[in-house]
Amino acid sequence: MSSSHLSVGNQNSASILFLAGMLFSLSPWASPPLALALGLVLGIAFSNPFRRETKRITTMLLQASVVGLGFGMNLHQVLKAGRSGFVYTALGICFALGLGMTLARALKVKPTAGFLISTGTAICGGSAIAAVGPVAGANEEEMSVALGTVFILNSIALLTFPWIGAALHLSQTQFGLWAALAIHDTSSVVGAAAKYGALALAVGTTVKLARALWIVPMCMATAAVKRSRLRIQWPWFIALFVLAAVANSLLPAGAVMFHGCYRLGVIGLTATLYLIGSSVSRDTLKTVGARPLLQGVLLWMAVAVTSILVIRFGVIGL
Repeated sequence: MSSSHLSVGNQNSASILFLAGMLFSLSPWASPPLALALGLVLGIAFSNPFRRETKRITTMLLQASVVGLGFGMNLHQVLKAGRSGFVYTALGICFALGLGMTLARALKVKPTAGFLISTGTAICGGSAIAAVGPVAGANEEEMSVALGTVFILNSIALLTFPWIGAALHLSQTQFGLWAALAIHDTSSVVGAAAKYGALALAVGTTVKLARALWIVPMCMATAAVKRSRLRIQWPWFIALFVLAAVANSLLPAGAVMFHGCYRLGVIGLTATLYLIGSSVSRDTLKTVGARPLLQGVLLWMAVAVTSILVIRFGVIGL
């Protein structure tokens, strides 16, 4: 059999496995960590055969899922967590950005890539990098390095944080706050918090979305420094999340419908994590390189450890 026939056969096998994994992630037997792990295995072993389509679908599916989760949230919890988390978020962003850029210089990571990794860690991972990157004038390689670093660390966080939280006997409120402050992407925060409990999910999602709002001032500040006039993408889905929480809290007649929307949000999130996991390939690991990955790991560990210490000692809380 010729090499071209083998290549086509491998491509077909990868496509079948990818679609089977997607169907499983939509089933009642799947959970966010399991879906992510399955996506990682398939992505690294076979490479995602629908990479371009996956990239386009993932963002829309994540945003729709977050809005769906809003129908399971209590408005009082949302407002309390968002108001209290604002100060912690501001301090955390300043700390992460300052330390991240210091590490980038010490490790001789390219300035733009180092800035994007720092921004992704400080705010909300891939979403922040995707928004700030064009404004900062990042090229395709710098975007790939930053996104690859964040995706790898996101995957590790989702799989390990619930276990660490249980080992440290964190309450659900403490874990939700820690996840929101220390995990990069909204999807992984929601996935880890959902695994830990309903209250952890409410706190983690709300604080993380409040954190995501900082994309806008970060883009504006970067544009001012770079003298860029590129259009800034506003995270409108966060407003829809709040409206969903308002509807769930003030319109009891829609309880059955709202619960259905919430369940769809959970299923959508699980599928999103599967897609994110499948986007991490062997090429991604090679592209990132040792120095940017080391910067990301050291910065992430510093943020995670600092956050857990201030939460455990009662310096911050909800």
